[in-house]
Amino acid sequence: MTTVDPAPPPPMRLRELVFGAACAAAVRAAVRLGVPDALDDSPMTVDDLAAAVKTQPHTLRRLLRALSCQGVFTENPDGTFEHTEMSRLLREDDPHSLRYIALWCTEPWTWNVWPRLDEAVRTGGNVFEEVYDQEFFTYLNESAPESAHVFNRAMTTSSEQSARDVARLLDLDDADSVVDIGGGQGHVLASLLEKHPRLRGTLLDLPGVVENADPRLRDGGALADRARVVAGDCREDVPVEADVYIIKNVLEWDDDSTRRVLAAIRRSARPEARVVVIENLVDDTPSMRFTTAMDLLLLLNVGGAKHTRQSMVDRLTGAGLVIGEIRPVNPYLHAFECTVPG
Repeated sequence: MTTVDPAPPPPMRLRELVFGAACAAAVRAAVRLGVPDALDDSPMTVDDLAAAVKTQPHTLRRLLRALSCQGVFTENPDGTFEHTEMSRLLREDDPHSLRYIALWCTEPWTWNVWPRLDEAVRTGGNVFEEVYDQEFFTYLNESAPESAHVFNRAMTTSSEQSARDVARLLDLDDADSVVDIGGGQGHVLASLLEKHPRLRGTLLDLPGVVENADPRLRDGGALADRARVVAGDCREDVPVEADVYIIKNVLEWDDDSTRRVLAAIRRSARPEARVVVIENLVDDTPSMRFTTAMDLLLLLNVGGAKHTRQSMVDRLTGAGLVIGEIRPVNPYLHAFECTVPG
């Protein structure tokens, strides 16, 4: 049976940290082998699991033992393994599944850029283009279709799960129109339109993104009569006038791109319009271990950054917006309520 010291001393904890890549690789291996999906609600022997996922029993046991030490799966005294709350989140059919998030954070390209983090910190710029000789999203779409698929699934999962929280938080009873800027497939917009039956909405994102918009928003969809889908780059233009502008997890690029997006919103929005910016923060949040790691990954791949509360405030006020309330959406996101000055 696997046992874990809940509070290891500093030398042991440091050894664990520098072997962090092994933990990430173990999660990725389990997902790609299909172990979480093959494991039933009842405990299973390693032999039965190995037969189900077509692996060698003795090496599968080593993988499961390593994961059980981290709380992913449980090894019982009789040598069988069963699910934990974490391992269930790696199943395809779990309603809160993090399967594609786990795959995205461990994609092959990540292993090539993480070792050059010192260079990125020294120069302040991304190293991805030096490694792959392509801009990050160009590489995904042209050279790594499997990774692009994982990215899209991961973003869809994240958006679907947070969309409900955003809809619960925002009071749009007095609004007639809303635009979701860089809204991906439009899960946030769809959730808002479902909550507010008289609201009309627009989804704005790149052409290759909105062509896969949520079916509820497209022709023939349940919300299509109140929804418009617009293809465009929000760094260039936001060609929509609305009562409320929502921009979620977009202001993470380099500073120039962030300024261009906010300037485009200012050009489009009429006085007193609401601008709701929703972002992960790297301070003042219970999810700092995750958001600070994502912050470093953004530095590596696009030269971007997650924000502190103050850095977000500085960028919003620098764009001429008036900041009101700042509220947590969930343990991972904060909403900055702003208005366009009259």
